[in-house]
Amino acid sequence: MKLKTLSSIFLGSKKKLVELAQHNNSKFWLEIVPLLWIITFFILPLLTVFKISFAESVFGIPPFTEIFTVMKNYMFEIKLSLKNYITMFRDPYYVTAFINSLYLSVVSTILCFLIGFPMAYGIHRVRDRLKTIFLLLVSLSFWTSFLIRIYSWMSLLSVNGMINTALIKLGIISSPIQFIGTYFAVALGLVFCYLPFMIFPIYAVLEKVDKSYIESAYDLGCRPTKTFWRITVPLAKSGIISGSVLVFSATIGEFVVPELMGGADSITFGRVLWNEFFTNLDWSMSCALSIGMMLIITIPIFMVRKSEII
Repeated sequence: MKLKTLSSIFLGSKKKLVELAQHNNSKFWLEIVPLLWIITFFILPLLTVFKISFAESVFGIPPFTEIFTVMKNYMFEIKLSLKNYITMFRDPYYVTAFINSLYLSVVSTILCFLIGFPMAYGIHRVRDRLKTIFLLLVSLSFWTSFLIRIYSWMSLLSVNGMINTALIKLGIISSPIQFIGTYFAVALGLVFCYLPFMIFPIYAVLEKVDKSYIESAYDLGCRPTKTFWRITVPLAKSGIISGSVLVFSATIGEFVVPELMGGADSITFGRVLWNEFFTNLDWSMSCALSIGMMLIITIPIFMVRKSEII
């Protein structure tokens, strides 16, 4: 009887060990595959861009100097140039591009919030049958090409477009307004293209808000307006931050909208980066600009995360 009990315990423990090994093996592969993906398609390209940013531009293939050189006796020679970073912060051309891009991104983010929060709140408040329809209408713009949407706005905002024609017929203006080529047109295009990135995170957070908080505020005599600002808006803080980060990080490096709807004087970071890489063939400078843009994007994100932790 004792031998049978010991054998059953041994077999049971062995079975548990096998199950644990299989579980750990599957867990290992579930963790290692995303890690390999991030290393291959994010970290290694980013390190390559970071390395080229310290090189010097030359005429050749590739159009930059080598940083690491193998010398005799297994020695390495490292040549790092800070010329690109110094030029990026001293040259008024690049500084203006950074300021313009930052200005457009901040304005676009604020406008997306002012428009997107009421839309997300309205979708949250409607009946369940209508929520799917409204969410479908919001995402409907993604079903068409990005360029087609921009060209549609260019047609609407042109001198002979529908907006100028309507304003003239209503007697609001006497002559057409030149919208295309202004920062107003660029901001309008950015808001139109990236507004869903603000609506969806806020809506997702509002859907998770416990309605008992709002009902309790009503029971305590709080008015709907005060309840909205004291209860709903603070509870939607994480969605507002997520949507703002998405819109800001996407618009600061945008190239298509400023190129098509902006003028020659609307110098933005995306246009400068395109010209440096494809027109001037200055890969080292374009890589330095990319690293600078990445820092501009990541520093506010880390500041926001730090404020949330505190």
